[in-house]
Amino acid sequence: MDLSQLETFLAVAEEKSFSRAAKRLRRTQPAVSQLVRKLESELGELLFDRSSRDGTLTDAGRVLQEYAQELLNLRNEARASLVELRQLQKGQLRIAANEYTCLYLLRVLHEFRRVHSMIRVAVQRALASNVAQQVLEHAVEMGMLSFHPDDPQLRSIVVYRDELAFVVPPTHPLARATQVDIRHLGAEVFVAHNVPSPYRARVLQAFARHKTPLHMDVELPTIETIKKFVAMGNGVALVPGIAVEEEIARGELVRVPVRELAFERKLRLVYRRQGTLSHAGRAFLKIVEAVSAARGGRYLAQPEK
Repeated sequence: MDLSQLETFLAVAEEKSFSRAAKRLRRTQPAVSQLVRKLESELGELLFDRSSRDGTLTDAGRVLQEYAQELLNLRNEARASLVELRQLQKGQLRIAANEYTCLYLLRVLHEFRRVHSMIRVAVQRALASNVAQQVLEHAVEMGMLSFHPDDPQLRSIVVYRDELAFVVPPTHPLARATQVDIRHLGAEVFVAHNVPSPYRARVLQAFARHKTPLHMDVELPTIETIKKFVAMGNGVALVPGIAVEEEIARGELVRVPVRELAFERKLRLVYRRQGTLSHAGRAFLKIVEAVSAARGGRYLAQPEK
């Protein structure tokens, strides 16, 4: 079993057709079929259901697909690292992050690009639940998380200390309050994010603990749309503090402290514990440390065990 066989196998699996895979690989269809049959013979397993016309994978094929993709990702990472060594300043940094954690990345990447303008940066949007796996599978070099990763194969560095912010439009009666009790929020209409998270669960628990109803009458798909909708005068919201700094500074939203909802959230940069970071990855860590030293406060660079 070699990488060319795996590449051919993946092409057929992704294209769901031997002929389309052959066209993509610039090979003849008989050559593609022969490579797949040879791979099946070596493994002693059928990888495709020949009774179907859409290249349906067998159970063995689905298992191999996962490992084959990881092996090809490793090959691509090896090639990229070698090119980077030859070209010195050139390289690529791939990071997985969601909408929320990207807000921290923007500030660090601004400084990184100023210093290392020749390095290509690719931030891949991913669900928080998938970030760790993407790092472990070598699909990306680093990832951003708002919770501590459980996998011992990952190393994490706390880079930002955020907290939940209760925000209202400037015209809202609570906008003039210096602090509000959670029990006074039972009649409010909350605009919520429609993606479940551990912090959403903590908010639900807090309202239940204080016997206060929580009316999430509107759910939206992004933090950006939530901010804009609330600023238009449609209810109130609980969002990450880092996400509303500019709106609060411009007076578009007002942040009101709620003692019972003072939840801290640490943002972390994670990467594989075993293995060597690329030159770009090591340079990025240095920028993280420099930003922490220059800004201080919520900006950190604290390795975790």
